[in-house]
Amino acid sequence: MKLDDVSTYMEEAGIPGRDAYDLPSSDKRFPDDGHYRIEISGVEGPKVLEALIDERRKFDVPVHRLISLVQGGILFDNTELRDFAQMAADERMEVVAVPGPRNGWDIGRQYSSSEGMRAGMHHRGSDELRKVIADMMRMYDAGIRGFMLVDEGLLWLVGRMQQQGNFPSDVAIKISVWTSHSSAAGGRLLEELGASSFNPPGDLTLPQLASIRSAVSIPLDFYIYTSISFGGFNRFYDAPEVARVCAPCYFKFEPGPALSAGGGQSLYQPWVRDEEHIHLVRKKVKWAAVVRDLILENEPEVGISRHGSEDLHVPQP
Repeated sequence: MKLDDVSTYMEEAGIPGRDAYDLPSSDKRFPDDGHYRIEISGVEGPKVLEALIDERRKFDVPVHRLISLVQGGILFDNTELRDFAQMAADERMEVVAVPGPRNGWDIGRQYSSSEGMRAGMHHRGSDELRKVIADMMRMYDAGIRGFMLVDEGLLWLVGRMQQQGNFPSDVAIKISVWTSHSSAAGGRLLEELGASSFNPPGDLTLPQLASIRSAVSIPLDFYIYTSISFGGFNRFYDAPEVARVCAPCYFKFEPGPALSAGGGQSLYQPWVRDEEHIHLVRKKVKWAAVVRDLILENEPEVGISRHGSEDLHVPQP
């Protein structure tokens, strides 16, 4: 079959037949008309959040969303969760927490092997699903209103439970880069399953990203700087075009040795000291200010959302 014929059939299904090499400007926006927002990851508890707030004020840069408790919410006690939720609520920042335990700490060890980890972080069995859902509800009770999931099956289950009235609907559900959806078809699948946003791999080309945006309405969470274990690339100078082409999008910053749960050098093992996360979170906020300034200089019509936008899923402690 001719490739052009396949492209035609893809387009009839609502998926672009080619990557968008002309890099069209997106006409989609956040509800406050912003093109892009800032996401800071690795906010591992109240002490790290305190440092982030201090740095955000120093650089006068909006921070819209916090990827938090990445080592797993179960490792934080109820007082820590409530204090964290209250601090974020006071600062009008959305918290997207990571429930746990997860595959990296499960008794099955395929994930820890060099090839097994390529299968991703999907949850194993119904027992693990119920543990993760219980942890989400525990954090919800503490006031948190956003969660990051690594499994499309769990996303589907949460959506079905919401329809049945058995899971709260006033939450943001972000899909992690660990699901590795890299095309418009994958993005559309996640959107139809109820994702609030999703994180494509950060090494996609601008035409590939533009093709995803043409078929997907939810925000794209874009790695502008990522860890050595994910390739270790810095795309700061791509930020102006990414913001123009991919709006609405989040820029996220994740340098360091490794990210994966269960990896010996992971940033998110529970024994990593707060001081290490505080050091990195201050760097991330500074880099967010650098990216904002690059966009302002090169694409002045591309705007950042204001801090504390009304549509954010701010905690409700």
